[in-house]
Amino acid sequence: MTCKVTGTAFITGAASGIGRATAHTFANHGINSLALLDVNLAQLESVKDELHGAFPHVGIEILQVDVTNETSVDEAIQKTVARYGHIHIAVHSAGISGVPGTQTHELDLSQWQKVIDINQTGVWLSQRAVIQQMLTQESRGMREGRGVIINLSSMFGVASPPGSFGIVPYTAAKHAVVAITKSDAKTYAKDGIRINAICPGYVDTPLIRPAIEKGTLNTEFDRTPMGRPANLEEIADSILFLASPMSSFICGSALVVDGGYTA
Repeated sequence: MTCKVTGTAFITGAASGIGRATAHTFANHGINSLALLDVNLAQLESVKDELHGAFPHVGIEILQVDVTNETSVDEAIQKTVARYGHIHIAVHSAGISGVPGTQTHELDLSQWQKVIDINQTGVWLSQRAVIQQMLTQESRGMREGRGVIINLSSMFGVASPPGSFGIVPYTAAKHAVVAITKSDAKTYAKDGIRINAICPGYVDTPLIRPAIEKGTLNTEFDRTPMGRPANLEEIADSILFLASPMSSFICGSALVVDGGYTA
């Protein structure tokens, strides 16, 4: 069996980083249509142009969505289903890092809440809306079921970061994503819906590229047995595996893709 996906994929945080890379990977491995969501409409337009140029056969819908807003998320589901009829795969990758370096005694409630709203509540709102839709769909068979959901957590969703990092809201939210994933995976497996989380380690993205170039993260890479960050394609390939029938008996897992950091 090859690692192939078909049908419609719904991706939050699709304007950049892991979400964007996942859209490209899905398009390159058989997906028929993509619903790409983000708050940044201009960047979504750019991603759409990239995909149309490389994969003209793939249907693409872009939707400006605030994942912290219940109505915004629900309307995105409705628009996706109105155009494509189904949602077979959902990848919830919208997230922010917050204000690194801020310890709990220095943290404002507003700083805490912003990270929790996007990284935790945003995932739950998206997952709830997708589950509601998937429950209305017919199963595509034992290997594909009614649908697959992949939630983006972090290696710091299964372990704690160095104390100096000051990312308590981020760590709390990413742990919660794993809990949300595991809880709902047990509930909806009987309905043919598989739910898993992916927990990346350090990833070479534009966000941390300056730190990589300055050597700020060298100590962290020294703690990583593979000695480097992942590239975006490696994380997207891992998401592809979880989305594909090749992982049809994986349910409620938190797949750690961190080069051995948490081993």
